[in-house]
Amino acid sequence: MSEPNFWQDSETSQRVARERKTKMEQLSTWKHLNQSLQDLKELQGIIRPEDPEYDQLLSELRAFEGELEAAELFFYLSGPDDQNSAVLEIHSGAGGTDACDWGEMLLRMYLRWAEQSGFQTKIIDIQAGDEAGIKSATVEVLGEYAYGYLKSEIGVHRLVRLSPFDSNHRRHTSFASVFVFPMKENDIEIEIDPNDLRIDTFRASGHGGQHINVTDSAIRITHLPTGLVVQCQSERSQHQNKQTAMTVLKSRLFQLRKEELEKSKQEQEKTKKKIEWGSQIRSYVIHPYNMVKDHRTDKQIGDTQAVLDGYITPFIHSFLTQNE
Repeated sequence: MSEPNFWQDSETSQRVARERKTKMEQLSTWKHLNQSLQDLKELQGIIRPEDPEYDQLLSELRAFEGELEAAELFFYLSGPDDQNSAVLEIHSGAGGTDACDWGEMLLRMYLRWAEQSGFQTKIIDIQAGDEAGIKSATVEVLGEYAYGYLKSEIGVHRLVRLSPFDSNHRRHTSFASVFVFPMKENDIEIEIDPNDLRIDTFRASGHGGQHINVTDSAIRITHLPTGLVVQCQSERSQHQNKQTAMTVLKSRLFQLRKEELEKSKQEQEKTKKKIEWGSQIRSYVIHPYNMVKDHRTDKQIGDTQAVLDGYITPFIHSFLTQNE
């Protein structure tokens, strides 16, 4: 970085600067953990179970284990896009009104997880269900490593419960799909021909303004060569909505190009299964028992409500550590 011409290539210099920052953070984390470990070893050699300080020592040991687990997970995030913010899409699938309601439950789960994890979120598009819930939603999850964590959520999610929309209160199975791609903005090399775009404006809609501001300036951009469609209705200004939609479109085109260059499109398609029975990556059961199970890692949590309240980090950890 000290070379005279280093900063002339902005793309390379920014990438190297990010990598350096990441390495420095990792080094600092391990220095802190190593010092904490040495301190705890010294305390263990002094404090006995009958001492009044023993409970405090146990508390510090548990805190250290939590820090160590978080640091371990952080070190698995070494992919080229893992450090980026993310765009998360939810689409309801088979199951009618129940599926739309399930889509909204998933949206709440990810918003809660993001809040608990220190990420900022912005719903940039949401399509309400005919009777309840949502048909789809697109959310920006802003913060370092948002994509690295959330890439583990790509796939079909299945819910089993007694339906609140069934007059006979029978058990229903609902499905929704989740797709996540890295947010690309300043460091992206994508040129878009304006002639390849169809831009439509429409009036925003939602649950009485629960999720979005009702405006007349919502934007839908269709990239004609690929058929990609991006919508944004989160801002009151048509110009701001267009800017956000273009950022998302560029991110999706970048992801598409990367898949083609890496010749991994066929593998990617395996994750985009039909949104119905047999294709789920995770099942959430509320009836006849409580259990959430990830079918890729066999990780299970018995408190379904805690998971729906955002407690999904154990599933993310299991996925990342298993797939390294």
